[in-house]
Amino acid sequence: MSTTSNKEDRWYIIHTYSGQEERVKRNLDQRVASMDVNDKIFQVVIPTEPEIEIKEGKRKSVKKKVFPGYILVQMNMDDDSWHVVRNTPGVTGFVSSEDEAESRPKPVPLEEHEVEKILSQMEAEAPRVKVGYTEGQSVRITDGPFTDFIGVVDQVMTDRGKLSILVSFFGRETPVELDFLQVEKL
Repeated sequence: MSTTSNKEDRWYIIHTYSGQEERVKRNLDQRVASMDVNDKIFQVVIPTEPEIEIKEGKRKSVKKKVFPGYILVQMNMDDDSWHVVRNTPGVTGFVSSEDEAESRPKPVPLEEHEVEKILSQMEAEAPRVKVGYTEGQSVRITDGPFTDFIGVVDQVMTDRGKLSILVSFFGRETPVELDFLQVEKL
């Protein structure tokens, strides 16, 4: 994805109803095509980043929205393009600044470095792991020599995909290092 092709093409943030980003993107893409404004509205992007969720003992790769309720639009801002975007079903408005001389709030374009940071975050090679465990939480061990033992999360090591669990042996708490997949919440 390119950031800009000339001075007129800028990236703007539009606000949508949260959870409706995909539908709004589809609607806007259709309106751009049907109203023949591809020369003014170039790209519509939902900022996401790769994430690995661990649910029911399985790793699942998902795309997590970086800014829920917001979409990026690369466009040449004029009255026509503003009207197409602003009147798309599900769009609640542009991120804008108030200008007393204007009859409507003025959309504020993103700076080049901001766009580059967001787009590069979307293309990150290593997905983040979403951890559903917190320190002090009780868990059941589901795999390994301690299967069916109940323990308490002592430490979450996200970077290694591991948990340190305190397991009670003969009245004494002993730390055991386990993979996220080897435990389940109680």
